[in-house]
Amino acid sequence: MATVLYPGTFNPIHNGHTDLVERAARIFDHVVLGIATSPHKSPSLLETRVKLAEIALAHVDNVSVAGFNVLSVDFAKEVGAEVILKGIRTVTDFEYEFQMLNMNRVLKPGVETMFLAPSEETSYISSTLVRQIAQYGGDVTQFVHPAIAEALARGEVG
Repeated sequence: MATVLYPGTFNPIHNGHTDLVERAARIFDHVVLGIATSPHKSPSLLETRVKLAEIALAHVDNVSVAGFNVLSVDFAKEVGAEVILKGIRTVTDFEYEFQMLNMNRVLKPGVETMFLAPSEETSYISSTLVRQIAQYGGDVTQFVHPAIAEALARGEVG
């Protein structure tokens, strides 16, 4: 298989995301981690998230990181991906992503969606929980790359 797009906000990228990227990198020739903009966040935060993701994924050779501000299916076509990867942790995730899958099929026929479940060791980690722990001064080093833990401590992510 050629290229897969793994889109999301990755605010911040955590070990569960990294786990999925590492496994996708064994299945696909190239993985693009696409970091979506948020209309409520400044562009500099997107740049920070891209840089941090590049650091966290530097050990994976066939991965690139890019920010985007279009529909995921349009970005998939832009980067040459015919598959979108989505991580599924809960039934709620599945319901939302299944609805999105069907909408994407209507918007861009031919772009498929692939679901991967996280490993048992990372299945409980979410970006929201990591941010909340960091905001209260908790130790997030077991959930994220050290560079992301430092950025969270400095208030650069979130």
